[in-house]
This record gives sequence, C-alpha cells and structure tokens, in this order.
Amino acid sequence: MTMEASTSRLGVALTLFFALSTSGWAQSPPSPPSSAASPPPIVVTEPAPAASPPVPPPADDPLAQAIYARLQQMTPLDGGPLPPQDAALGKAVTDFYAQRHYAAAWSDETNVRQLLTGLASVEGDGLLPEDYRLSQLKATVEAPDWEGAPPERRADFEVMATGAYITALVQLARGKVDPVRLDPTWNFDAAAIDPQEGMTLLQTSIDERSIDQAFATARPQNPLYAKLRDALAQLRATAAEGGWPYVPDGPVLKPGMEDARVAALRTRLVAGGYLDPTLAEGEHFDNPLADAVKRFQADQYLDADGNVGSETIAALNVSIQDRIGQVRANLERARWLLHSLQGTFVVVDIAGYKVTYYRDGNPVWKSRVQVGKPYRSTPIFRSQITYITFNPTWTVPPTILKNDVLPKIRKNPAYLANNRIRVLDSSGNTLSPSKVNWANPRGITLRQDAGPGNSLGRVAIRFPNSFAVYLHDTPHQELFEKAKRDTSSGCIRVERPLELVELLFNDEQKWNRQAIDERIATKKTQNVTLPTAVPILLAYWTVDIADDGKLAYKPDVYQRDGSLLAALDKPQPLRTP
Repeated sequence: MTMEASTSRLGVALTLFFALSTSGWAQSPPSPPSSAASPPPIVVTEPAPAASPPVPPPADDPLAQAIYARLQQMTPLDGGPLPPQDAALGKAVTDFYAQRHYAAAWSDETNVRQLLTGLASVEGDGLLPEDYRLSQLKATVEAPDWEGAPPERRADFEVMATGAYITALVQLARGKVDPVRLDPTWNFDAAAIDPQEGMTLLQTSIDERSIDQAFATARPQNPLYAKLRDALAQLRATAAEGGWPYVPDGPVLKPGMEDARVAALRTRLVAGGYLDPTLAEGEHFDNPLADAVKRFQADQYLDADGNVGSETIAALNVSIQDRIGQVRANLERARWLLHSLQGTFVVVDIAGYKVTYYRDGNPVWKSRVQVGKPYRSTPIFRSQITYITFNPTWTVPPTILKNDVLPKIRKNPAYLANNRIRVLDSSGNTLSPSKVNWANPRGITLRQDAGPGNSLGRVAIRFPNSFAVYLHDTPHQELFEKAKRDTSSGCIRVERPLELVELLFNDEQKWNRQAIDERIATKKTQNVTLPTAVPILLAYWTVDIADDGKLAYKPDVYQRDGSLLAALDKPQPLRTP
C-alpha cells in the first residue's frame, strides 16, 4: 500500500486509540463527568487476555532503553487504576513503541517540524493547540542544549510528543467533546475501527515522514468540513482587521428613507458580502440596499421584507467573535457526525427547519419542516425509517393532553366532536365524553380519527425511538411560510411529505405517486413496511453553507451552542501517565 493510499484511510482508523478493546460512544454509558470536554468514556467489553511481558530493547541503544524505562513508569503500582482516558492513551503509546521495539519516533527533524506545524494547525479547526502541549514541545526542541540532551530527557519528549500526536489526530477525527455528556440521549455511533490497521498507519506516517498528511486526512473529508474551516479562517481575518461595523438602534429603516444610520447599514452589509463595495456610501435607502437587506434576512432566518427593524439590527450587530464561536461549535458537530453521511439516508436539520433525502451520498430532495417549540424540543438522535402509516389516527400525547387539549375541552364541550376525537378507556373501548370528569380525567386516551383535519395529515413516516417522534403531514400548511418554524410539539411536520414517501419506497412500479394517492383515497388506516429501512438523522446545525462557501447563521433555537462552546474552550491539557 502506498503512503497516499494509507493516509487516505487514516482519518477513519484513528479513533482506535481511545477505543482499543472498547465500545463506541453510543454503547458506553456516561461515567460521572468532571467536564463535558472529557474524552468519551472507555468501557472494556470483555476481559483483556494476559499480555506477554514486553521484550526490553537492545542494551546498545540508550535512547530506546530510556523510552522503555519511561513507559514502565506508566504502570500504576500502589496508586490504583488509572482514569480510563489516561489508561487508554497510555496503552496506545506503549503499544506504539512496543511495535517499534522502542526505537525513537521523533529523532528526525522533519517529523518533529511537521508535528509542531500540525498541532498548531488545529486552531483552524476550532480546537486548542495547548491541549496538546504545543508550547512545551516547541520549547523543548528549541532549547539551546537540546542537541546534547540525555536519553532520559529525550524519552520524556518522545512519550509527550507521541501522546500529543495520537490525541490530536483522534480529536480531529471524532471531536474533543463527548456529545453524550451534553445530551444523554445521543445515540450516533462512532466509526468501527480495526486497531491493528490504525496502528500500522500511524507507524507508516512516522517512517515515511508524512505527519502533515496524517493531520490532513484525520479531518473529516466531507467538503462541508473544509468550507467550515475556510469560513472560520475568513472570520478570524476579518476580526483581525477590526471586525464589522455597528448599526445604531432606532426606528425601523425602510426603503425610500433618508437616515444617517443607512451609511452604517451599507458598511455592515458590504463587510458581510451582501452589498457591492461600490455602494458602500450614502444615506439613501435605495432598492439595491433593500435587496441586500433581504438577502441578509433570509440568511438569518428572518422575514425577508427589506425593512430593518429591531430583529434585523440585532442580527447585524452579533459580534464577529460570537460568529467565530458559532462556526467552531459546528466544526465540532461536523467531527461527530459527518462520517455518518454515506449512502441513502434522510437528515432533518432541526435548527434549519428542513429535511433532505440523500441517495448515494447526494441530496436529491429537500423540503421545509416544522419542528418542536423550545420547551418541547425535537430530540437529536439516529434511527431507521421502517414503515409508513397511511391515513393515520392521532393519539394525543399526555403532555399535549394536559397542557393543550384539556383546557380547550373545558372551555368548549363541542371541541372533541368538532375535531373528530374519540375518548377511549384503558381497554380501548369508546366512552361518551359526558361520562368523563373533565376537571380530573383518569385512565382515558384521546384519539383523533383519520381524515380531514387530522393532526398528522394523510401520512406518517415512522422510525423506532423512545420519544414518540416521527415525520408527518399536517393541516397547518400556512406555518411553512414562516421563517422560523419551531411550532410543533416535538414531531416533525413535513411539507410535501408524499414526495418523500415515494422516494423512501423507491419502487416506480408498485409505489409510484398514483399508487400512493390511491392508498390514501381508501381512507383506511394502514401500516406499510418499507422494502428497505432508510437511516434517518435528526441533527442540529446552526450554520448553513452555500456552494460558494458563504455562511448563513441560524438562530440557536434550543440554545445548544453555548454549552458546546464552553466545553470546547475548557482547557484539556494532555496527560501522559
């Protein structure tokens, strides 16, 4: 295998170093966290076989002898077991040198230079180079007496450098922050890894002086990741030049007006790439400026009416540092998720209010959706779409029954009949509403019949989950015209859902649009299993990336960016046992 071929697979294989003899994120119950930035928990799935005693290096290699002695110090004697993340890193470093017969890995100046450059480069990924002791490593090799340093000192550097290399590559490949510590319901799998293959690729990158290639290929190879890195670099460059200008508060600015604040508005939109620089001056609110405002509003998920009111001014005045943080948070999400985006699948972009169907990794259909209100948020998880319900009934969930439906029934006794909702007892028998104490109902279920006005519309798209969440049609079509569509009680309302159903069946003969319409026309509630289950990812991104790399910033509707950014910013200095 050539070095080019082997490094192209390195980004997939590197997670072995925190997963040797373990399960992945989704299978590992979270241990009590000291911080969200701790590495993912390590759970040994089966007892490790007894290891053969390591073979000491040859006596005529003092540096190898020193490395061997330093690694022997990693084994805890009287202090009890190491913390899991330290034990995992210690094992990876020890295995690495054992395979090399304890020969030094960082005596070559090219490798050291590429390592330091690679560690510095992770800042462009929104990570912290000092988590990998970059300054300490750099100071060590730049010390005047480094050339004559004794083997023991060089062995310390070897272990620290290898630990930094492994940790940086792992975190580039799958993230610094354990998502389970931020969201206990997280169930996305980390990539399955062959440990021996990963170790071989690591050794090859050292032997062939290809450390820089290892850093490049450890990053997610999806083009979206590269665009996010480019956007982060551009934002930081703009920040270094002073950022973007502030637009003063005041009355609503409208097309046709003359106002001193229009000059600041023009400058701000030029800085954001929405207005041609030749139009940067002037206090008249003309049509080109109105068009630029509308483009900006659309990118911020605001009503694109061209008027600059309080919401638009607030979006214009979000600081560039806040936008840098937003991009960094989404780079981390990309490291968590982009490896999952392969083959045929559906992605619900919760913060973007849209759903996309992918075939062979390419988007072939997209539609708007309505998602859960902030206090009834749509959960983030992965599942498999397994069946379709035509003409679904709707069983009123307990929370909606208590908070929404019961007050309406008490206010209007005809509410149930008007909405074709039946009352069922605990055995599923229909009850007369007049026999229910609506001040304190007990042991009842409310179920809305299929048909016109049903809350699930004509079709529901089902996938197993513990949240009773699914995709469905809706009679509330008017809400798709809103820019912000956090309007449901947790499920995902889909615009044009029958088009998605046809794609999911993927059978032009048996399940074309005419056949689907005929099934609905029967008015019978029917569950039909898909011929092939289709993966679905309910994900949360707070930026959009256009084909030209331009970013649009979404509202953080569920307030998730702050905790993720805090975990990213928490120093996590490398600890080699």
